[in-house]
Amino acid sequence: MKRFLIVLGLVACAFLSGSLVLAEVKNPDTYIFLSIGEPDTLDPHYAYDTASGEVIGFVYENLIAYKGESVTEFVPRLATEVPTLENGLIRDGGKTYVFPIRKGVQFHNGNDLTPEDVEYSFERGILFDPYGGPMWMLIEALFGYETLEDFVQDKVGIAWSDMVDEEGNLKSEEYRQKLIDFYTTYIDPAIEVEGDSVVFRLSRPFAPFLSILAQNASWSAILDRETCISLGLWDGQADGWWKYHNWKKEKSPLYDKAIGTGPFKLLEWDRAQQKVTLIRNDAYWGEKPKLAKVIIWGVDEWSTRRSMLEAGDADQIYTPLQYLDQVRELPGVVIKEGSRLTITALHFNWNVAKESKYLGSGKLDGEGIPPDFFSDVHVRKAFSYAFDYDTFIEQVLKGYGHRIPSVIPRGLLGFNENLPMYPFDLEKAKEEFQKAWNGEVWEKGFKLTLLYNTGNEARQTACEMLKENIESLNPKFKIEVQGVQWPTYLDAYRQGQLPAFIIGWLADYPDPHNFIFTYYHSNGVYGTTQGAAFRKFAEENLNALIEDAIEETDPVKRQAIYEEIQKIAYQNALGIPLYQPEEVYVMRSWVKGWMFNPMRPGEANYDGIWKEE
Repeated sequence: MKRFLIVLGLVACAFLSGSLVLAEVKNPDTYIFLSIGEPDTLDPHYAYDTASGEVIGFVYENLIAYKGESVTEFVPRLATEVPTLENGLIRDGGKTYVFPIRKGVQFHNGNDLTPEDVEYSFERGILFDPYGGPMWMLIEALFGYETLEDFVQDKVGIAWSDMVDEEGNLKSEEYRQKLIDFYTTYIDPAIEVEGDSVVFRLSRPFAPFLSILAQNASWSAILDRETCISLGLWDGQADGWWKYHNWKKEKSPLYDKAIGTGPFKLLEWDRAQQKVTLIRNDAYWGEKPKLAKVIIWGVDEWSTRRSMLEAGDADQIYTPLQYLDQVRELPGVVIKEGSRLTITALHFNWNVAKESKYLGSGKLDGEGIPPDFFSDVHVRKAFSYAFDYDTFIEQVLKGYGHRIPSVIPRGLLGFNENLPMYPFDLEKAKEEFQKAWNGEVWEKGFKLTLLYNTGNEARQTACEMLKENIESLNPKFKIEVQGVQWPTYLDAYRQGQLPAFIIGWLADYPDPHNFIFTYYHSNGVYGTTQGAAFRKFAEENLNALIEDAIEETDPVKRQAIYEEIQKIAYQNALGIPLYQPEEVYVMRSWVKGWMFNPMRPGEANYDGIWKEE
């Protein structure tokens, strides 16, 4: 309460002082961005959300980076060259990549960057491979598997769970040498130091590989080997590596610590205020930021964010599109736009964790739903017919969005606006509910909870629209809409507790595989959280097609495969593709040097910004 009163005081002072104060650049060396929520974790190999990536991307660095606003051109970062066929650093028909490592770079603690740090960073991430995390991309690119556990089982011939318990302990000593041999035979040779370079050896050519390594991809950030080992992370040894696999989020010593080589250093993560403070790294090897400090502050209440922007106490704020008109005419405020490769969708959990508190009674008795409620295709189709897509885009997004047939955004191979989509049709929704569970849903009714992350008012409104439309069909239908903090939301969906979840996806790399695999493959980040029945469906109907598509080099044939996948998704109502947004960025006019890149997880390039009227 005290902090809120202080904010109101600042706003009042700004109004009383008149336009002269509003035109004056406040805190010229500090950039304040008001977001919603806070990071999920600062461990680069666990983080898989934009709030975490926004911080990690300026504290850590990658081998290469995207060039300006491009998503296809790269520039060196901690490597001195970007591998190409022309410079001879891509070899063996696209299976070998060589990165000369930059000299004279220091981590924030003063340790020198070495090629061994690079090797360690990638190996630690692959061995760690947390459930639902981002490391599948590197495991797939290097080895052709989606998870480390699948890789181990295929090569060792024994399921991971039969060899290692949940605490990382061997169930029998007979497995020790098998796991040591797995590391020395497959993991270690894939990433090796050769002189001043690090060499990656892929099992097959993989076209998006450089995009997986580029800046803004936290999973490819470079860590300080010595510091990681001293903190209790993987010790770099073959014997015992399994002890460091799939740790719980808070167990990682990097959960709330960050020691990189980037242009900013982590000063503080204040969990009570959802506030991250970064300070300039004055020993940075490259061009130093003009800003001395960056504050990324989760302020969930819209009116507070707006007031601080108007008073000049914030330089940039997250602005839900439904509030865009409230800032459009503010003096000293500008609005910039950009199109990201991103979509927002609602997906169903076909087998909710039985201990979930969002199931009500856990039965189809009018006071809850059974854990497998959404395994019935008629329930999924009913929900798909019950969302008013056009009204949402026109009134909530203010026209800053597009309908999409599935989870492939426009602008990527595989997109086809003529593919079938569910219309908003409450009569058809009613018909599907009447068929669901052999008529029991309509007769008995149901009650469930839909969650959204607090501060995301577009998702809140989407849940409320579904609630209103579905409850209008039958007085026995009850939906509770509940907001929770972003980390809580992520934990609940990862643990399979949400009956359905609305979540966005920003491309990790600009290829349709990154979206199709994520949502529809049984091992995809969102596929794994849709329940055992969904995973079985994907294994039988989708996995082979998805794997064929990434290996196909003919774009015409790839297009055809992706269209087939999307038709299967439509026929089985595998989710509700809500919209592809157009992004808006609201900031003070004194912000200079701001640049848009479709692949950046955050909303500002803090290392290139300065403030000046």
